Amino acid sequence: MSAEILKVEKQANGLARVTLNRPEVRNAFNEDMIRKLTETFRDLGGDDTVKAVIISGNGKGFSAGADLDWMKRAADFSHDQNKADAEALAYMLKHLYEMPKLTIAFVHGAAMGGGLGLVSCCDLVIAHRDTRFSLSEVKLGLIPATISPYVIAAIGPRQAKRYFQTGEAFFGDKAKEIGLVHEVADTDEHMAEILEKVLVDVKLSAPKAMAASKKLVLDYAFRPLETEIIEDSAERIASTRAGGEAKEGITAFFEKRKPGWTEG
Repeated sequence: MSAEILKVEKQANGLARVTLNRPEVRNAFNEDMIRKLTETFRDLGGDDTVKAVIISGNGKGFSAGADLDWMKRAADFSHDQNKADAEALAYMLKHLYEMPKLTIAFVHGAAMGGGLGLVSCCDLVIAHRDTRFSLSEVKLGLIPATISPYVIAAIGPRQAKRYFQTGEAFFGDKAKEIGLVHEVADTDEHMAEILEKVLVDVKLSAPKAMAASKKLVLDYAFRPLETEIIEDSAERIASTRAGGEAKEGITAFFEKRKPGWTEG
């Protein structure tokens, strides 16, 4: 068994790489993995030196979902124990979904169940074309409850109703078609090329503006366009314009130089 179930590497260029490291069980979740991910997402979310977080899996796949031994033990849990267990997973996913950084899932092999939930929480997903995706909980008499808000947000209710009930597998091209994946690649090298192109743009983007832009989506998605949103959005841009990043960005534009946040 891997001595270090999660590897976290912070780089000088504002990137943090989080690697699921239980390759012997295809990076399946258990209580320890969930607790470590929660702590990591919370810490990275509050780290001003981090602009983007890249999540990947060591070994043959991204994540096979729930650990079989963990599931076997959970079968003997009381209702309250099972609820606490599920809430731990739910809050881990919430920390990832709301993290004020660009989150990138770098997916290969398989993303099943909770692993697919982890993918759904990320802002950008790059996947190998042969990656196998599945919401197979129903085949075990279970339901994808804790991951469902994020999967539905990613692929929409119509697709979710299909895949939640059939548990069928699908691959990279279909995942892109239904909105789960943004970019697919045929090789590991091509995946890396796509990531590097994205990171070029990330370097040019102001970190506070990135976080505030993400919060626009979290706060406004699926809400009707009412006076409250119009006034709130005007207030947000007014506050942003008066901030240091906007002043630096606009000054740099007119002085024909790069803004300070691109250094390093």
